[in-house]
Amino acid sequence: MRLNNDQIRVLLLCVLAMAGFAVGAAPRKPVDVPFGRNYAPTWAFDHIKYFNGGSEIQLSLDKYTGTGFQSKGSYLFGHFSMQIKMVPGDSAGTVTAFYLSSQNSEHDEIDFEFLGNRTGQPYILQTNVFTGGKGDREQRIYLWFDPTKAFHSYSVLWNMYQIVFFVDDVPIRVFKNSKDLGVRFPFNQPMKIYSSLWNADDWATRGGLEKTDWSKGPFVAAYKGFHVDGCESSVQAKYCATQGTRWWDQREFQDLDGLQWRRLQWVRSKFTIYNYCTDRKRFPVMAPECKRDRDV
Repeated sequence: MRLNNDQIRVLLLCVLAMAGFAVGAAPRKPVDVPFGRNYAPTWAFDHIKYFNGGSEIQLSLDKYTGTGFQSKGSYLFGHFSMQIKMVPGDSAGTVTAFYLSSQNSEHDEIDFEFLGNRTGQPYILQTNVFTGGKGDREQRIYLWFDPTKAFHSYSVLWNMYQIVFFVDDVPIRVFKNSKDLGVRFPFNQPMKIYSSLWNADDWATRGGLEKTDWSKGPFVAAYKGFHVDGCESSVQAKYCATQGTRWWDQREFQDLDGLQWRRLQWVRSKFTIYNYCTDRKRFPVMAPECKRDRDV
């Protein structure tokens, strides 16, 4: 008997459940839309170029300025994705950022930061999570591909239960809701989505030892996709009116499934170069969320 794709999926989920794995689900395929649908420039407008009717843009950085953009709306939970092709060649000192951030002093923030490097050296992807104004949760990995050669997808799934960072649908980090352990979790402050290309040669490459070589500029990063599927709220909103009814709010997205946990472990074992959870010099007492997130 030949099984169709739906039957195979059901069978696989049953096998995972019987094996004791949490049964989750992969995020839905992002919907590619033009830049102007969800975003607007925020500074140095002349350093943003538009292509293919706004379906692709390029940010440029020179010795005078970088540039950036932000979402038109603010969101409480959702699935947010961007396809980015990083600055090629000698990109030391540059940072390409894609992140969500709230608007007040005790801010929440979910960060992708891509740290440039000298030609031939790999990019470093740094992630961080701020809750209630507290950060210091950096993790750094090398990517398993050259992010300057082609577009790759970088996305965040954020709901009441967890925050998951994905690279091409591979989970590279999870931050579970550990409010019961005394860890604040972002759930009542809407966030805007931001991206920028800027100079950070005081810290970005080898702790600031490698400076930006402006003779190699201008530095250019390309973007497309611009997918936003979130609960849009005013900046003052404290809750999502559609909570519990969106696809990313459902039971299967409360945890990673068995395959996703194995992929995350692959990333951690093969590509992680720094994890705050294992840094005993900086943090003699391990943060309470680390065990729940399976970082140790």
